[in-house]
Amino acid sequence: MPRLRLDPAVAHAFPDTRIAVLTVTGLRGREPWPGTDAALAELERGLADGSRRPADETDPRIEAWHAAYRSFGTNPRRSRPSVDALGRRLVKRGTLPRIGPAVDSYNAVSVRHGLPAGAFDLDRVTGDITIRHADGGEAFTPLGEPGTVEHPAPGEVVYADGAGVLTRHWNHRDAHRTRVTEESARVLFLLETVRATRDGHLLDAAAEELRGLLAAHADRVGVQFLGPEHADVLV
Repeated sequence: MPRLRLDPAVAHAFPDTRIAVLTVTGLRGREPWPGTDAALAELERGLADGSRRPADETDPRIEAWHAAYRSFGTNPRRSRPSVDALGRRLVKRGTLPRIGPAVDSYNAVSVRHGLPAGAFDLDRVTGDITIRHADGGEAFTPLGEPGTVEHPAPGEVVYADGAGVLTRHWNHRDAHRTRVTEESARVLFLLETVRATRDGHLLDAAAEELRGLLAAHADRVGVQFLGPEHADVLV
């Protein structure tokens, strides 16, 4: 069973980090997910009738991630935090992408609560996963670009396993290798804040909402929390 770790250097640089870690087994991605369909439709209706708009870069939740990105050398307007990019896409197009029910679920929860989210297929992960600063020698193949190899800059915060980088710029973009598909049965879902003192209640609510969407289509959903004081969990 792999472990998920928050490297001490990242914990020191971002001491108010808190990450909800949902480990799901027996996921059934090919059956109908009406709860997720309804969550997406609610967000899109809210945008259309003016009752809801996603958090943008003037929102403290997004501002905090922009500041974090700049601190490790990433321009957040060139490589945006995932929740920022999703919100902008919703405003521009009026809809969120339909990728697959598991991915659609965390996208809906991410936008609703203004928190970055992501996921890895655990059957494609090699060894333990660590949230750490890149050393500049790692390889990363972006989602949807299996022929591309990038090398994160030294100091950039990444998720990495024994075979390479799983997410660049902390939560900007996931790797192709560990992508979640409708066939994925063991999946690690993540929701994140770097301002837990202020936004911890939002993280708790988002984790519970995502757990509810997933539980109807899985054998088991376990929820844990990772942070500087509890920086190592089994997944």
